[in-house]
Amino acid sequence: MDETFVDDGLERFAAEGTPALPGGGSRIERDGAQIWYASFGDGPAVILLHGGMGSAANFGHQVPALLAAGYRVVAIDSRGQGHSGWDGTAYSYERMGEDVFAVMDALSIARAAIIGWSDGACTGLVMAKAQPQRIAGLFFFACNVDASGTLPFEMSGTIGNCLNRLKSDYAAMSPEPQRFDEKSAALQVMQGSQPDYSAEDLASIAVPVSVVQGERDEFIRPEHARYIAATIPGAEHIELPEVSHFAMMQRPALFNAAMLQFLARIGWQP
Repeated sequence: MDETFVDDGLERFAAEGTPALPGGGSRIERDGAQIWYASFGDGPAVILLHGGMGSAANFGHQVPALLAAGYRVVAIDSRGQGHSGWDGTAYSYERMGEDVFAVMDALSIARAAIIGWSDGACTGLVMAKAQPQRIAGLFFFACNVDASGTLPFEMSGTIGNCLNRLKSDYAAMSPEPQRFDEKSAALQVMQGSQPDYSAEDLASIAVPVSVVQGERDEFIRPEHARYIAATIPGAEHIELPEVSHFAMMQRPALFNAAMLQFLARIGWQP
């Protein structure tokens, strides 16, 4: 990967997307949805969980870095997003976490590390709370754990560029390309009320966690990220300089270095 790659305004992301994943993919049927996933490489399993109305394709800069480091990479499209289907029932992070566990079962993966972005970070946190024995660690990037953690929404050119690419990818991938707005609205209902974790909930998390925040995140209050890291036992807080909610596409070398350092910190190494 080009170590000098920078796309802070997501102009290139809007125009080109990210590098293509290696290929392939399968689906499982679970709880009214067809969940798409793909597995690449061998070694300790690392699961990539994307943000709202995104897809596994958003990790196109991360998959090669993980494969080169000797990991098995599992990329999943959350229900109703990317290639995955949806039956119209209400979204919840618990349900999406159960989808991920089902994919792990289908692949005979007993334990994995989670790299979660935004909604994917919340899904990973729910998984860590529900079945800590199956989660080697959670890279929790750019999400809140209660309603106090969010900033007032302000549209920007960067957000607009991201949204344009997500809509384009959805139209190309989804079995129901006409339902983007409907699914986005349903996700916003979930995001408006979930997760709602108390300090006691966070104190019960028993897996290694890195709480990672872009210096210029448009959605999550910086003090909220520090609170999460201070409240989860043994968690660390990392601030990525000069990037926002979309760091993995803006400055992938920076994001990848933090991701790989996290995996080394928790001892999840080939």
